[in-house]
Amino acid sequence: MRLDRSQEDLLRSLAPQVLGAVVRRFGHFDTAEDAVQEALLAAARQWPAEGVPDNPRAWLIRVAARRLTDLLRADQARRGREDVVAAWPVPAPGPATDDSLVLLFMCCHPALSPASQIALTLRAVGGLTTAEVARAFLVPEDTMTRRITRAKRSIKDSGVPFGLPPPGERAARLAAVLRVLYLIFNEGYVGTTGPTLQRVELSTEAIRLARLVHRLLPDDAEATGLLALMLLTDARRLARTAPDGTPVPMAEQDRARWDRDRIAEGVALISAVLPRGEAGPYQIQAAIAAIHDEAPRSQDTDWPQIVLLYEILLAQGDNPMVALNHAVAVAMVHGPRAGLALLDPLGEDDRLAADHRWHTARAHLLELSGDHEAARAAYLTAATKTMSPPQQRYLHTRAEYVRRSRG
Repeated sequence: MRLDRSQEDLLRSLAPQVLGAVVRRFGHFDTAEDAVQEALLAAARQWPAEGVPDNPRAWLIRVAARRLTDLLRADQARRGREDVVAAWPVPAPGPATDDSLVLLFMCCHPALSPASQIALTLRAVGGLTTAEVARAFLVPEDTMTRRITRAKRSIKDSGVPFGLPPPGERAARLAAVLRVLYLIFNEGYVGTTGPTLQRVELSTEAIRLARLVHRLLPDDAEATGLLALMLLTDARRLARTAPDGTPVPMAEQDRARWDRDRIAEGVALISAVLPRGEAGPYQIQAAIAAIHDEAPRSQDTDWPQIVLLYEILLAQGDNPMVALNHAVAVAMVHGPRAGLALLDPLGEDDRLAADHRWHTARAHLLELSGDHEAARAAYLTAATKTMSPPQQRYLHTRAEYVRRSRG
């Protein structure tokens, strides 16, 4: 027998709580993580036949604690601790949510590279197996195993205690947590590699973790803004791809397929947080997404307001993608030539020159301006700059459409 959907969801939600409780009580993040994974596997084998225990969290913690004892017994240097570990009581369920937040902070420790932060977050907090994380990032399982092992070793060597960062470090560390969740969502929403445009399991997991952070830190405006941004963006998911898997530009999407419940939730979140004071980048991006989502038709979009919001984002920091999106928004207000005047100089930025999105935006504005020959060349160049087959098919299709339009 196999786990049903409700049991799978329960295990995934309990995984970070159990790991947090075990690490908080026993220490040894790397060994505890292995013990919890084995407890989850034991649940997957037993629960379908025997049923879910009355207290599944406590059941998982007990199994993980026993396995941790076995693992520590195998380590000769820690032999003296096994009796102590075995005697420790199961932690009470009260601090479960706090433990999950601490785990997020640990997984996003500054000693780790961004790639390792993402992998460890998905494994330890997301509850994904190493094989699932490897599939998500299209790398061999042994490669991901080494990456996660190195990440756990780095945390161990750093000597960081299990607990929230000191007050002076929390803002910077929370920013790292939010950025990791943002990157996970983006990789799921627009996969940079692989046969499909979207990897729903990644964007869905990012939203789940963003909900967790928002629930634990309801007064943090940027955590709220990030959740709103994810919901408002993901609301368009079903309309974003054609039957052949190629992307559908927002202006051409069937808005009847947009998820109105997610839009309503995202709009409510961002509407509640914006009046509190100076808005951060996630809040502003969520506000832009809300303007798009609330427009009944593409031509009803409030582009002047979007231009203003992008100008606020530009003032907050040097972000080439913000500059690119600002140029496109200007084109929607003042015409394609005005947008190209801002877009063309951005091609000198090495961060954009090799990115298909700059070439795609330029091709689109050239097409709108009537310069079909240059637009076709730009679409074909963009196709060489992406590793995504769906994007490549779309760009070649646009190039062919422009060629025929010129004729």
